[in-house]
Amino acid sequence: MLEPLGLDEATFAVYHALLRDPDSTPEMLAKSLEMTLDDVYRLMERLRRLELLVPTWTTPGLEHAVHPRVGLTGLAERRRSELNRLFGELREAESSAEVLAEQYNELLGARTSADIEVLKGRANASRRIEELGMKAKDSFWALIPAHVDDTLSPAEESPDIPLLERGIRLRTVYLQSMTVSKTGLEYAATIHRLGGEVRATPTLPLRLLIIDSELAIMPLDPESHSTGAVIHRSPAVVALATALFDAYWSRASEIFAPEDRESDTPLTAHEAEVLRLLAGGAKDEQVARLLGISLRTARRITANLSERLDATSRFELGVAAAKRGWV
Repeated sequence: MLEPLGLDEATFAVYHALLRDPDSTPEMLAKSLEMTLDDVYRLMERLRRLELLVPTWTTPGLEHAVHPRVGLTGLAERRRSELNRLFGELREAESSAEVLAEQYNELLGARTSADIEVLKGRANASRRIEELGMKAKDSFWALIPAHVDDTLSPAEESPDIPLLERGIRLRTVYLQSMTVSKTGLEYAATIHRLGGEVRATPTLPLRLLIIDSELAIMPLDPESHSTGAVIHRSPAVVALATALFDAYWSRASEIFAPEDRESDTPLTAHEAEVLRLLAGGAKDEQVARLLGISLRTARRITANLSERLDATSRFELGVAAAKRGWV
């Protein structure tokens, strides 16, 4: 109970023994506490640093253990002061970080308003989009007019992977021309196997990203991605962007059949942790809080796992997961 004050079990044992028998020598303490003499000397030195073992006024060269009411109260006050100092430094650091973040956003955006943010240059746009993707809570829709001759990063380096691992619903429409290439098809297949929904269509009007049905990201110039991007937060613009996405999504063709998904693929980090917490009796609210995700996301991960394992209750989910060795 006294560890928050810096008093661990061994140190407390020496302190308590000195309170019971003030005349105990280090040798006597080592014998009674079944410790080595070196350990006793080390722990007594710690008690001195904690000001729980101090010189005796009346007899030079001797020491005594300070009364708990005085010693531990003083120790608690010093600890409290130290924590207050650290909290103060933390608040200052948080304020500095917020100022730096604001300055960085000002550099990224040529102009900002309540509903629009303009990002000039491909690098600035990519960094900002990556930041917004990390904050996604529910869904990430995308129209990707990438062609066969476009260079694709390896699937394992895709920014879509962390989204899927966090339980974000991912829907992507690619050009059919991209999926006829071996690299493009393997990339789309990887996303599909991990739970992303993938379709293809002959043409797409522009690159479009919609995050959480709250913001839409479009290129400054649909003909050139290098010019930058525009982030729209206006509900009207987001609604129009969503309608555009839905129109292309509904007309696009499924690239893979649902049964192509590997039902026995390894769990994502979030799925594994959700299963572990559910097996321990955690509720959805506790799962969301412990994983730092929204309650809606936690419930969706649980629902996806239940569907994947054909479970109609949490008990059945736990049994099915245990049979597969997932928990």
